[in-house]
Amino acid sequence: MTDDVPELRASDADRERVAEQLRDALAEGRLDMEEFEERLEATYQARTYGELAPITRDLPGAAAAAPVSMVKEPVGDGSWAGRIVGGEGSSSWGVAILSGFERRGRWTVPKRFNSFAFMGGGEIDLREANFADRDVVINCVAVMGGVNVIVPPGVEVVVRGIGIMGGFDHREEGRPGEPGAPRVIVTGFAFWGGVGVERKLTRAERQRLKAERRQEKLDRKAARAELEGPEAGGSRREALGDMFDALDEARDLIRERHDERWARHEERRERHWARQEERRERHRERREDRDRHRGGDY
Repeated sequence: MTDDVPELRASDADRERVAEQLRDALAEGRLDMEEFEERLEATYQARTYGELAPITRDLPGAAAAAPVSMVKEPVGDGSWAGRIVGGEGSSSWGVAILSGFERRGRWTVPKRFNSFAFMGGGEIDLREANFADRDVVINCVAVMGGVNVIVPPGVEVVVRGIGIMGGFDHREEGRPGEPGAPRVIVTGFAFWGGVGVERKLTRAERQRLKAERRQEKLDRKAARAELEGPEAGGSRREALGDMFDALDEARDLIRERHDERWARHEERRERHWARQEERRERHRERREDRDRHRGGDY
């Protein structure tokens, strides 16, 4: 391994893999809350592999988990067959008690993923995930809390949850899946809470579609110019061409503004969850202080 490898830039998926390992260590009691927060902050501030690697070096299974790959692997062709990889899955559960959790980025969804939210919230994002099996079950239990499941286009969704003074989102049901695509079965129980299911494109896919639309616009403009020819001009043809160009620009502008609004909405939602988690943590600390005071620790 060369000396300059640790200076390679780390991706969001690399940072998320490290964050996932830290969450598992917190749940197992290997890290206390203060250590977890310090390492998590360092994870999201890291820019290179050299900065990420020491964060989990003292945790069991760090080498086996390989949260940071020092060699960039070739990217698959993106087909569904390449995303159904078998195995046990990289994460099998998520818990939010007066807090939040999320699973997103490059991870492997097991055959059954269990989640629990009590007065908190969780997000399970499958858009960039691989799948351990053709059929996967996302089991969600929400009590005075919520869990949101995000699936990519082309995936078949089946919702079988039960809600009591709560609900499960059935809007994405009934759409046939693409050939070879996995089927996601959302089940569980919601009491004074909710489980949402939404179908969304990744940001990279939205950018790709945006570039395709721009190219289509240029192709249409070139085709009109070729049909009109240098001698077929005339004010009427030029006016029609200008009108079509204006319509294309207006449509592209509307789409761009929609994408920008959606990006701002995502940012606001992430900030909201972060503030909620901070408030819950302060509440927990105040409650612990009161308990110690009542117990005569002061």
